[in-house]
Amino acid sequence: MMIIFFSIVFLYLLAIIWLIYGYTKVPLYKKKEVTPKTTFSILVPFRNEAENLPILLESIAKLKYPTDLFEVLLIDDASEEKFQIPNSKLQITLTNTIRQSNSPKKDAITTGVPLAKNEWIVTTDADCVVPENWLLTMDDYIQNHTVEMIAGAVTYDGNPSFLHHFQQLDLTSLQGATIGSFGINKSFMCNGANFAYTKSLFQKLNGFEGNDKIASGDDVFLLQKAIAQCSEKVDYLKSKETIVRTQPTDSWKALFHQRVRWASKTSSYQSRFGIGLGLVVFGGNLSLILGLVLGLLGWIPFLYVAILWLTKFMVDSVLLYTTHRFLSHSKMHYWIASSMLYPFFSTSVALYAVFGSYEWKGRRF
Repeated sequence: MMIIFFSIVFLYLLAIIWLIYGYTKVPLYKKKEVTPKTTFSILVPFRNEAENLPILLESIAKLKYPTDLFEVLLIDDASEEKFQIPNSKLQITLTNTIRQSNSPKKDAITTGVPLAKNEWIVTTDADCVVPENWLLTMDDYIQNHTVEMIAGAVTYDGNPSFLHHFQQLDLTSLQGATIGSFGINKSFMCNGANFAYTKSLFQKLNGFEGNDKIASGDDVFLLQKAIAQCSEKVDYLKSKETIVRTQPTDSWKALFHQRVRWASKTSSYQSRFGIGLGLVVFGGNLSLILGLVLGLLGWIPFLYVAILWLTKFMVDSVLLYTTHRFLSHSKMHYWIASSMLYPFFSTSVALYAVFGSYEWKGRRF
């Protein structure tokens, strides 16, 4: 039994070490001094976000980028309270989502892309805040690289509670895995809150055709389609000046349903590496839990179980610390407690994603 546990956890450790190596292969990008020329259309799908949208729009208004070179498209997915566009120097258009699939967010983006006046589409979420050099750095990167799709970093802007710090560490691990996968040329994941691609590429890929029956995944499925067809034109922009900040959930139930929504699309990945990594991570965490139970029952030496947990903690910590240092200037809190809880949380999410349903924006999927 211990040989099986050790073998699965060993595969997990190898996978994380490979991602750590990949992370180091993606260089930190610093913008140069170039004259802005790229035109952007910022797409913001939203539902019942009357409180958050003004904050997002305020951050967009503070962008150090010529306002005549970008527009904002707000795409309303049947909000209960209609949002009124505030007086602004920005070019803002408000439209309603045309529903045609089981995925509200994919439908919102599909509605918005044909309305976009500019070639580069940038998506973000209504509960986000964008940094002032967001488009400036993106434009700089586009001018200096032959790209048609760019993935960027997302982090949380939460309070000191354990719940928020747990989410921060969880998102940090996902961001680390995302960057690491790009570094080893196995990219399979990104975040739609900071995602850019050309309108022509979206049309060439036929948008979300083929995965529009899956409620989530507007970001990863489009990325994986692009990787399959033109991987050389897809990059990760690892820059501190493009990190988008978003809000963590305020309850464990909401967090659980959010992570179930994220996990539910894994089985439909086109990326074999992504599916394999998901299985290895699930197997590694499940092995730790089963090993702990059997160790407490005295069926296997508890010392061996402790070695497994400690080794995993040490390897995970390298990826977490390295990524956290890129995403934030603050210290990592509740590190050990979160690491102890995470195997139970992630395993529960994975199992529930297979057999259960979840709520999102007042809807059940």
